[in-house]
Amino acid sequence: MPVKPLALVALLAAGCSAAPPPSFTAALTSPTDVVLSWPDDGNGHRVEYANDPAGPWTTLRFLAPHVTTYHHPDLIPETPFHYRVRPFTGPVSTELHVVAAGDTVTFTWPDRTPDEAGFLLEIRRPGAPDYDPVEVTEPNATSCALSLLPGEAGSAFRLRTLYYGPLSPVVHQTTGKER
Repeated sequence: MPVKPLALVALLAAGCSAAPPPSFTAALTSPTDVVLSWPDDGNGHRVEYANDPAGPWTTLRFLAPHVTTYHHPDLIPETPFHYRVRPFTGPVSTELHVVAAGDTVTFTWPDRTPDEAGFLLEIRRPGAPDYDPVEVTEPNATSCALSLLPGEAGSAFRLRTLYYGPLSPVVHQTTGKER
């Protein structure tokens, strides 16, 4: 028997509406590959995993703003993987000093903030349109060194003061049997 319009209005008024889409998901794309997805909130994100929901948590990657997926490939078969993401923001510094010696680049900067979670060094490789996170420091750091990889000579760098937003809910997938 079809629901009459008045009954549908009563159900909606009573809080019986369709659930909103999940904000953070983990999907198996093969027995041993997981793809994480979340909505674009304009922030960068730190992606973490653990094999137990209580941790310990391991950082997989810092992702640039507007990146909304992460592929975690070639995982151990028949193993639980728990994931969470944490947004990050922060202003870009104009006081980054760079000294290159061979393939090693040393960066220094003044620490003018008392409450940062650390600093995030970002690289824009030759021909790339955007910056990608490449190194994270502890709070109150004022230097770091980076060994350049092949193709990174001539890259541009910038430093971001790092502040974290709230952690996402934890999502989980258990990998399948190896093929």
